[in-house]
Amino acid sequence: MTRSAVLGKDLTGLEPLDADQLRLILDTAEPFKEVSERPIKKVPALRGKTIVNLFFEASTRTRISFEFAEKRLSADTVNVAASGSSVSKGETLVDTARNLEAMRIDMVVIRHGASGAAQFLGDRIRSNVVNAGDGKHEHPTQGLLDLLTLRDRFGKLAGLKVAICGDVLHSRVARSNIWGLTKLGAEVGVCGPPTLLPRDVRELGVTVLPRIEDAIAWADALNILRLQLERMQAGFIPSLREYNRVFGVSRERLARAPKDLLIMHPGPMNRGVEIDSDVADGEHSVILPQVTNGVAVRMAVLYLLAGGSPDWHHPGGDHA
Repeated sequence: MTRSAVLGKDLTGLEPLDADQLRLILDTAEPFKEVSERPIKKVPALRGKTIVNLFFEASTRTRISFEFAEKRLSADTVNVAASGSSVSKGETLVDTARNLEAMRIDMVVIRHGASGAAQFLGDRIRSNVVNAGDGKHEHPTQGLLDLLTLRDRFGKLAGLKVAICGDVLHSRVARSNIWGLTKLGAEVGVCGPPTLLPRDVRELGVTVLPRIEDAIAWADALNILRLQLERMQAGFIPSLREYNRVFGVSRERLARAPKDLLIMHPGPMNRGVEIDSDVADGEHSVILPQVTNGVAVRMAVLYLLAGGSPDWHHPGGDHA
């Protein structure tokens, strides 16, 4: 592993990482999968470390996944929600973090509605900072677990065609996936209504697929995004019913695909809108394995940022 594969102090996104660093995280996650299958699901890797989960936005999957990862590494964890903290009294992000740091913490996992919040915090405190999603910017650990899931199923990432379908405009998951996949040699397509695609999306090196039928015909895997209605003002789509009619991923549409497609979704799902239930629960869906891989990936990130040896990883075989 080259020196460039050292992660540094923080993980704020996948855009700053190179291919070696991405492979390092994925390879480190492989043996951590086994920990979650043990009768006693713990290793002492982060014993004595204190990690604060600082969530300024609602979260179920990501917050619980980080908490599982921390506890399986034997770290001490503290959960802070903005609604129950001094943030609701007007305290700034930096003041909150500095007060926590004065209690001698080691790491902060932060989810925030403002793009760049994780980087802003990482530049101002000594503790390691992990981005658990910031505004419309990035969601790096979701991107990493998607990469791991794809690599598990296909054996490699180089040469794969992955179509990201839906509300790309508001999706931090899409951005992390695009950065991670393209750096590791995959081809990325995006599909959705023009109102839900970033104006400059082609500059990210992706193929624009105008219709969901085009994405299904082109891809090896579909990563289907939720419509983020909470981030939308009126006018992005005519209605949820119309969106499902034109862009919804249904069994009937998949039946016309030239090959079996892997079906992914970062959750939470709007069943019957962007994805039909029989697809989400079907034989080609890896939505639940994505959740399982999320714990292993987050264990790997926390372990590496805390100074864990990059040499402790599964050799990984012929992965790209």
